[in-house]
Amino acid sequence: MTEKEALIALAVFVPFGPARIKLFLEYFGSARETWKAETIRFKEIGVSEKLVNEFSGFRNHFDFSSYFAKLSKIGVSVATVTDKNYPEKLKQIDDAPIVLYIKGELKNVDELSIAIVGSRKVTSYGREVAEKISSELAAAGVTIISGLALGVDGVAHRAALEVGGRTIAILGNGLDQIYPPSHRELAQKITEHGALISEYPLGHSALPMNFPYRNRIISGMSLGVVVIEGTEKSGTLLTASHAARQGREVFAVPGPITSPNAAAPNLLIKQGAKVVTNVNDILEELDIKHQTSSIKHRELLPETEEERLIFQLIEIEPLHVDEIIRRVELDGGLVLSTLTTMELKGIVKNIGGNVYKIIEI
Repeated sequence: MTEKEALIALAVFVPFGPARIKLFLEYFGSARETWKAETIRFKEIGVSEKLVNEFSGFRNHFDFSSYFAKLSKIGVSVATVTDKNYPEKLKQIDDAPIVLYIKGELKNVDELSIAIVGSRKVTSYGREVAEKISSELAAAGVTIISGLALGVDGVAHRAALEVGGRTIAILGNGLDQIYPPSHRELAQKITEHGALISEYPLGHSALPMNFPYRNRIISGMSLGVVVIEGTEKSGTLLTASHAARQGREVFAVPGPITSPNAAAPNLLIKQGAKVVTNVNDILEELDIKHQTSSIKHRELLPETEEERLIFQLIEIEPLHVDEIIRRVELDGGLVLSTLTTMELKGIVKNIGGNVYKIIEI
């Protein structure tokens, strides 16, 4: 049993949750030690006897080889919070999932993601707006994130796919099942041009309580959340609330004051959400063009510390070579040769007087 396998197995026992597992890792020192710990030790840190007994029974019957064989068979990979392929933005939130199940592929370009959420009972107006915003964002190189639900979610995913863009669906159940079942074909297309993601283990059903909690992943993986439609008690307000707490931008598309489905976005606008009347409202607020260039440049960079250090400096502002040498604290000859290499790759440009800047892509 490896450390990663132990961590995944702990997370399969859903009642523990991310916060409790983090506590265990600190107390016991590792996932493997947590898995092997005597039940009395869990009680020492405040775990109820009922929960300890449930975990003990689960642990005694958990079949590692069978579980991981099933993951492999259905093409699902697992990223733990310590893995390199775990989304960086999501890792930064307080209640980040310990593990993510992934069907499809996450790419560097997915750092540039916008969540689009709204009512399951979408109106013709909401459908038109969701299609327009999602397709235009996807065409601009933005990955669309949503929840695969009926209504706005499904419209947003499809619109992104129709323009050849990427989209990611966050599910509230194990990836060995698709909910709602009517979106099986859509889910398959998403795995070919993005990914299905869940923190829930295989076999875990789509319970109503899962979806509000799932929404923190939708916002956590995004630069911002766009709310298109929703009633005054809509779950979209929970997603927007998660986004605000996580420091993400909240956008809202205004709707007719006579429409119940406009209640959620109109309320968010009253509370300070950014009004969206066209896709440029989002692109300009988040400086998408600059971030797209940054991601593309990073994909060109090899794994050398010198290039990363220089790129990070002049990405902010053009600098004279002497200032670059001073700040990166490297040999002058090494800095000059590195700048020459980066210039040949089309990443930086000498704009005169040995002042270097990043070339916009």
